[in-house]
Amino acid sequence: MILTVTLNLALDVTYQVPGVDWDGVNRVSAVHRRAGGKGVNVARVLAALGHDVLVTGLAGGPTGQAVQDDLRAAGLRHTLSPVAADSRTTLTVVDTPGAAGRTALFNEPGPEVTPDELRNFVTTYEALLATAKAVVISGSLPRGVPADTYATLAAVAAAQGVPAIVDADGEPLRHAPKGRPSVVKPNAEELARAVPGGTPAEGAQELRAQGAEAVVVSMGADGLLAVTGEGTFRARMPYTVRGNPTGAGDSLVAGLALGLVESAPWPDRLRRAAALGAAAVATPVAGEFDPDVYADIHPQIVIT
Repeated sequence: MILTVTLNLALDVTYQVPGVDWDGVNRVSAVHRRAGGKGVNVARVLAALGHDVLVTGLAGGPTGQAVQDDLRAAGLRHTLSPVAADSRTTLTVVDTPGAAGRTALFNEPGPEVTPDELRNFVTTYEALLATAKAVVISGSLPRGVPADTYATLAAVAAAQGVPAIVDADGEPLRHAPKGRPSVVKPNAEELARAVPGGTPAEGAQELRAQGAEAVVVSMGADGLLAVTGEGTFRARMPYTVRGNPTGAGDSLVAGLALGLVESAPWPDRLRRAAALGAAAVATPVAGEFDPDVYADIHPQIVIT
């Protein structure tokens, strides 16, 4: 089983709008509402690939109940710890067809979490690790949760012999290497904020020096950069997939998680991860990927 942690669960709402007028009134052509948050998106992709996955995190209020209802309807196993405050909603506006497929995201901050609520979650998390082969810890932190929480969760997993992937931004990313996760996965902009002033390779090396076993940097159409104990690898994409980039990084992380569980060689891990990320761009909502795009692009990705 692969465990995914989403402390800032969300009800994701996606509006598809043909030719958005960013200064006027728009008519929405399609609306998608579903459970979201980065770990949930990772879980959806893993489940679609036929792998056993369990969603954990924090959920509260009517929005948290709507999230749990959707997880249940989707057949995604979940064990969520309750909080008193209401979980958040996120809004994505996708311009279809639009100029270059523009996308705008509006993310609420999430609930205020008390120390007791966080402690209850950690107790549940420790128990769930007993049957986990890997854990993905990803997304933003809700209010009240310390910035070093992901480092703590990664360290708890390591103590139980469970490899962890951390996908975060800002202070949680800066703290993450201290937990000695197996993989830290920033995108290029997140890495530049965490380790300013250097190249992506130098930034990744710095995160490894701080404790991460490997750092995989997603670079959009430029593919992936992986700095590992076995060397530095680049995955180069054969062409650019147009569409909605929301959730592409989560699909990529799902591929990395499978690589951890299978102990696959790094070139194989990166090729699958990059292909899943690209295939996710071709779908309108996060947590899905286009299998035809995946099948086409996977063998064309060049690893050096």
